[in-house]
Amino acid sequence: MSKQSGKYNVTDPRKISYELFTLTYGSFVMQLIKDYEDVEEVNKQLDTIGYNMGVRMIEDFLARNAHIGRCSDFRETAEVLSKQAFKMFLGIQPQVTNWNNSFDEFSLIIDPNPLTEFVEFPDNGKFENLRYSQVICGAIRGALEMVQLKVECSLKTDQYKGDSTYTEIRVKFVEIIEDAIPVGED
Repeated sequence: MSKQSGKYNVTDPRKISYELFTLTYGSFVMQLIKDYEDVEEVNKQLDTIGYNMGVRMIEDFLARNAHIGRCSDFRETAEVLSKQAFKMFLGIQPQVTNWNNSFDEFSLIIDPNPLTEFVEFPDNGKFENLRYSQVICGAIRGALEMVQLKVECSLKTDQYKGDSTYTEIRVKFVEIIEDAIPVGED
């Protein structure tokens, strides 16, 4: 299938799952391009799809990692995201770097990006504005919202474009989401 990772063997369903995802992701994006015929709309769809994936993935992550408690600060959240969540779902461990002075914004450096491993787009300028890895930004946003952290997540560089040898995702803490009681319920 692909390179052997140290922790998972080929029969591990998690490994098969993320390998299947990386193998089929390029075809999926091309189908979205054919369906929507507008790269900006495809970017929105990738973000929405990623968000919905993240909402569901956090439940699986927390169920499989019951030993992980509530993070004490955003730096700890970044470390758990990088070292455990990415490893579990994509088999990689991005580097957490470029913290700002108030420690509420950081970059995730993904090198190599498994989503770009099996993809080639024509170099005709048609896909210049495509944010190919936007699904990851949406997944991060969706997962963190489910644990009451509102963040902004943006793609700074995308390895598939060739403008960089890595993918950089910028994550910025916005606010803690307070639990809201529905109107009429006490």
